Amino acid sequence: MSEQEQPGPIGLTIRAYQVGFGDCFLLTFKYPEGVDETKQERHVLIDFGSTGMPAGVVAADQMMKVANDIKDRCKDQLKIVVATHRHKDHVSGFATKKDGSGTGEIIASLKPDMVIQPWTEDPALEDPKLNEEAKPAPGQALPFTNAHYFAALSDMNSLASTIETEVKHLGSSKNLSPELEAQIEFLSDDNSLPNRSAVANLASMGQNHYVRFGDKLDVSEILPGVKIHVLGPPDLTQHAEIRKQKSKDENEFWMLQGAAREYWKLQAASGELIEDFTSGNSRLFPDADIFQDFLPSHYRWFVRQLRSLRGEQLLGLVRVLDRAMNNTSVILLFEFGGKKMLFPGDAQIENWEFALNDKEAAELLKDVCVYKVGHHGSRNATPKSLWGRFTRKREDKEDDGEKEKAARLLTINSTMKGKHGHSESNTEVPRTSLVNELSKLSDYKTTEEAAKANELYIEVEVT
Repeated sequence: MSEQEQPGPIGLTIRAYQVGFGDCFLLTFKYPEGVDETKQERHVLIDFGSTGMPAGVVAADQMMKVANDIKDRCKDQLKIVVATHRHKDHVSGFATKKDGSGTGEIIASLKPDMVIQPWTEDPALEDPKLNEEAKPAPGQALPFTNAHYFAALSDMNSLASTIETEVKHLGSSKNLSPELEAQIEFLSDDNSLPNRSAVANLASMGQNHYVRFGDKLDVSEILPGVKIHVLGPPDLTQHAEIRKQKSKDENEFWMLQGAAREYWKLQAASGELIEDFTSGNSRLFPDADIFQDFLPSHYRWFVRQLRSLRGEQLLGLVRVLDRAMNNTSVILLFEFGGKKMLFPGDAQIENWEFALNDKEAAELLKDVCVYKVGHHGSRNATPKSLWGRFTRKREDKEDDGEKEKAARLLTINSTMKGKHGHSESNTEVPRTSLVNELSKLSDYKTTEEAAKANELYIEVEVT
């Protein structure tokens, strides 16, 4: 029986691995008997990363357990790897080591047929010629192309690394609150991607597809009977209409236009100077007085105020970076046998807005039966306009028939409390109000259950 003639899947097992604050999902599509025995299970890995584990869990050990479990289950038959975006909590598990003993080597050894990443990871965008394209007419603002955005993201990643150094310098003098210091360090670490081997590994482990909204992925040979719809992210040419509609929205997705490209380039360059200064390698003002281990009393209030203000500025910078990177997330809708599974990475409202304004995409979203909760349960990654389209959400009543129970929306959240955001500022992840809504109107599953039970993953069946 040829690949094209093979029947579609008869079921799907989804394993959400307990990686603390991060994402790692293994989708195992099950095919009927009569299909080649080595191909009765076909696997898709969506993300593999973490930025923190529950108390008592050693991160390196846990990630290695996850990698080995994936290897054992796939038996060298990993079909697709998806890296939704380059945040550390989604890709750190793909990192390699010089001695070849990293979790990234284990995943690469499974030789995936296809690697899916957002268009913003396409190395072709590094071409200097692309960055100089579409020069403005006299008197017009600098146009902002896909290549320009790629360059801006690279500068933002560089800046995140230098912010980590500056925060450590500011924090050592106890001029930042512990909460502010923790927020900045988490966001800058997640965005700086200190181990770039993960990016290089992903680029080399299989045939790469750098996707944007509406791209067609032909998986008929590697996943017969399965369709994959790409619902995000849009690129700048696609998002132009939304940009016009929301020209006054300060949270607009593509806010890094025109001069903003130069802004992030300047910030990255300034960050390198600050990193050099705080390490003691140079002095910004060579002729200035130096006070070692103390400050004159008439300076102290002024210095404290400056350092506190700088801390707030740094937090603002890394929050902008964090939103921009989240909004490069790939949004995939898997479909087989009338079932639809939605995996949106960390996509937030500015990314979602384009898909939700497309009639065909909006129609596809209506009868989703499995929803991977966006951005670990943050407040703006499950927009009300998206949640409102799900027709399978409803309260679970005791008198419901078995058929109705099977049709109820299933939601899966990979998350960990206390790592990102704060309840005082209504930024905590997962957001309590969202979790309450998910629990009320869907069959809500979370990797926190696995953490409490000391299990490696939670498992759900889709039939």
